[in-house]
Amino acid sequence: MHALWARSNKMTEKSKHHSLPSKNPAALLLIGTQCPHCPAVITALTGLVKAGELARLEIVNLEQSPQLAQQLGVRSVPWVRIGYFELEGVHSPAEYRQWLQRAQQPGGMRQYIEHMLGDGQVQKVISLIAQDHAIMAELFELMRDADAKINLRLGIGVIMETFAAEPWFQSYIPALEELCQHPDARVRADACHNLALTENPQVIATLEKLLHDPSAEVREVAQDGLDELT
Repeated sequence: MHALWARSNKMTEKSKHHSLPSKNPAALLLIGTQCPHCPAVITALTGLVKAGELARLEIVNLEQSPQLAQQLGVRSVPWVRIGYFELEGVHSPAEYRQWLQRAQQPGGMRQYIEHMLGDGQVQKVISLIAQDHAIMAELFELMRDADAKINLRLGIGVIMETFAAEPWFQSYIPALEELCQHPDARVRADACHNLALTENPQVIATLEKLLHDPSAEVREVAQDGLDELT
C-alpha cells in the first residue's frame, strides 16, 4: 500500500478528522501512461509543491498499481485527492489552488459537498457521511440557504432519505425542528418532510404545530408526515 494512501486511509478511520481543516495538506495524484491530460495536472500540482503551498505530492501510475484504483473506487484518470477532497478529471491550476485553500479552512467540507451535489455526485456524499456522521452537520448549514439551487435541495433530500431513520441521526432532530421555524416556507417544508423520515414519534408534536403554518405547502407536508407516523 502506498505511503500517502495508507496515511489517508488511517485518517478516514478517525471520523472526526473529515470535518476539520487540514493544516498541511498533501495530495495524491493517480495517472495513466496513455492519459493525455495527466501531464498538465502533474505540472499544476508540482507547481504548488514548489511554491510551498502543497506539503507533499505522491504520483501513482495505476497501470503499475491497479489495486489502488479498486481500493479508492477510481474509474478514470487524472484523479486527485487534496486533503480530504477528491477531484476527478482535469482542473485548472487556479482550481487546484482553490481546493487546497479550502482544505485548510473551516467550511471547506461544506463547499466540497455543495460542489459534489451540484455535479450530481450524491452517492459520493452518502459514502462520506457513512464514514463520518459528523459531516451531516454541514448539510444542515446548506439547508438554511433558501436560495439553494434545486439540484442541491434534491441531493440533500436523497441523503436525508438514506440516513434519517438511522439511530445516529436522531441527535440531529433538534436541528430539523429549528429549521421548521425558518422564515422561508421552502426550507420549512423540506425540514418538515425530513422530520417525518426519522420515523421518530417524538416529532409528532412538531408536525402538529406545523398544521397551522402560514404556508399551505408546509401544512400539506406536515399532514402527510403525520399520516405516515400515526
